[in-house]
Amino acid sequence: MSHTENSCSVAEDSYRFSRWILILGITLLAVKISAWYITSSVAIMTDALESIVNVTAGAVGLYALYLSSRPPDKAHPFGHGGAEAISSSIEGLMMCVAGAIMVMEAIRNIISPSSLNDLDIGLVLVIVAAVANYAAGRMAIAKGRKNRSQALVASGYHLCTDTYTSAGIIAGLSIILAANHLGYSVPWMDGAVAVIFALIVLYTGIRVVKASMDTIMSKADMEVLQKVVETLSEHRHDDWIDIHDIRVMKNGSTFHIDMHVTFPRDMTIEAQSREIDEVVEAINTKFNNTVDLMLMGDPCTYDFCVMCNRDCEKRESEFGGYVRWTVENQIPKCGGNER
Repeated sequence: MSHTENSCSVAEDSYRFSRWILILGITLLAVKISAWYITSSVAIMTDALESIVNVTAGAVGLYALYLSSRPPDKAHPFGHGGAEAISSSIEGLMMCVAGAIMVMEAIRNIISPSSLNDLDIGLVLVIVAAVANYAAGRMAIAKGRKNRSQALVASGYHLCTDTYTSAGIIAGLSIILAANHLGYSVPWMDGAVAVIFALIVLYTGIRVVKASMDTIMSKADMEVLQKVVETLSEHRHDDWIDIHDIRVMKNGSTFHIDMHVTFPRDMTIEAQSREIDEVVEAINTKFNNTVDLMLMGDPCTYDFCVMCNRDCEKRESEFGGYVRWTVENQIPKCGGNER
C-alpha cells in the first residue's frame, strides 16, 4: 500500500469515528438542555451551551475529516489534510466565544440570582452526560493520536474539557443542594460555579487555536523530528556520509518531509536512487507509511573526508569519527542551508 492510499485509509477511519462522536454529542445536548429546563440553573446552562459548541464543531470536524480522506488531485497535490487544522481552529474559536458568553451570563446571574428547581433530577442527568462525554473524549484523543488527526484530537480534548466542566458543576450544585436541605439559601453559588468553569472553557479554546495556528504556520514538530533523526541513525551506513536540513510539514494525517543527503562523489545516479529508496523505506516503516518523503542528494566535498569511513581514492584527510546526528544539527539554519 502506498503512503497516499494508507493516509486516505487512516483519514477514513477518523471520519467514521467522528460520525459516532457527533451522534453522541447530539444525544448529550438533548440531555443537558432537559436538565437546564428542569432546574433553571445557569451553571447547567453553561454546560448545555458548551455542548451546542461540541455539536456544531463536531459537524465542522466531520466535514473536515471527510475532505482530508480524499486523495490528492491536480488542484491539491499535497492532499486535503489542511482542512483538519482549519477545522480545529474553528472549534477553538467557538470555544472562546462560548466561554466569553458563559462568563457574562454567569456574572449576570451572580448579581441577580434566579431560583433553582429539582436540582436532584438535574444532577443525575448531568452526571450521566459527563460519564459518556469523558469516555468518548478519551477514545477520540487516542484514535486521533493513532491516526495523527488534529481535528479528532481537538474534538477529544473539547469533550474532556466538557467533562471537567460538568464535574465542577456537579460538585457546585451538590453543595447548593446540600445547603438547601440544611436550610441555607446560596443561589449566588450557581453563578460562581459557572464563572469558574466558563474560564476553563475559554482557556482550553485559546490552547486549541494556538495548536491549530502552529500547524497552519508549519511550526517545527520537535517530537517528529526526533523520531526521524533516530530512525536515520538506526539505519545509518557509510554511503550516507551526512544528512542535514530536515524539514517536516504536517498535512492532516500525512507528514511531508524533505532533507539533504550527502553521497560519495563517485556514486552513480542509479546507486544514489537505491540509497534514497532505502531511506524512504526506513522512514515510512517508522511512521506507518504516512510520509511523503523528498530527498535531495548532495555530492561530498573534501570537508567531509574527516567524517567518511569509505575506501576512497579522493580522500584528503583521515577518518576522524562519525558526526552524531541530533535534532539540533539536522534542522535548517535560519537564513540559509549552511550547517
